[in-house]
Amino acid sequence: MYNTYVRHFLGFLLSYRLMKILDGLELAGYIKARQLKQVRALRQSWRVIPRLAIVRTGDNPVIDTYVRLKQNYGKDILVEVDVYTPNADELLSQIEKLNNDESVHGIIIQLPLIYPELTDQAVNAVVASKDVDGLGKNPGFIPATAMAIDWLLVGYNVELTNKKIVIVGNGRLVGAPLSRIWKSSGLDVTVCDSSTVDLPGAVASAQVVVTATGVPGLISSDMVQPNAVVVDAGTAAEHGKIVGDLAADVRDRRDLTITPIKGGVGPLTVVALFDNVITAARRIADIKGQQDLPTKSI
Repeated sequence: MYNTYVRHFLGFLLSYRLMKILDGLELAGYIKARQLKQVRALRQSWRVIPRLAIVRTGDNPVIDTYVRLKQNYGKDILVEVDVYTPNADELLSQIEKLNNDESVHGIIIQLPLIYPELTDQAVNAVVASKDVDGLGKNPGFIPATAMAIDWLLVGYNVELTNKKIVIVGNGRLVGAPLSRIWKSSGLDVTVCDSSTVDLPGAVASAQVVVTATGVPGLISSDMVQPNAVVVDAGTAAEHGKIVGDLAADVRDRRDLTITPIKGGVGPLTVVALFDNVITAARRIADIKGQQDLPTKSI
């Protein structure tokens, strides 16, 4: 009986140790240090003060959280962050003012808007050189969340070549841009959305699963194959808390490579966004003849 207990206990320890956490906070810390050096150089040597404008509408607890994260992160790396809350009649004119403001290097439309019928107009109104969220028709930047997911997997040496990848959700913030990036690299990517007939079967076929639907508990353990890589980029408010797409039983698994409940994609999304802002500001410095800032790398 003792030996049986020991075997079970050792088996539990082994399975626990097999789980690998994709810690976005850890990677974010390295990139943040590099960004602070770049911004200091911009400010001190070239008198370029990177500035991000956030355009939002209405009150939403999830949006409030992400706006605060961006404001705090900007403060930490010396990037100015201004928030604008226009009404429906002022929305497009506010974006135009920011487009024409030379002190603003990046503009993001914080989605969702409370005027959803204006979403396409708003994101496409941002001039490409300032579209640091990469949501317009002809973006000058890779969308931040898609870039963050790619960084996260690269940072933890997750090999995507010759893997079956399923992205659940085809939204403009995550699924659509991420699938474009990966498909353009020749990866085997299937995108699922609300029209997918057999979502459990599609997810079960994948060695790498990225989910970004905002539907709490959508992905359950029986849908995920053994030893899969699972990235949860879904966000929704439930009982006053921000939750993802994964059911609790997925996180009970010890064989997965998986993002944590907090500190996975989110921190790197903010980092990736500010990388785009810094790049936009660097272009202004380049116009002034700057050539010696630290090179951009993860």
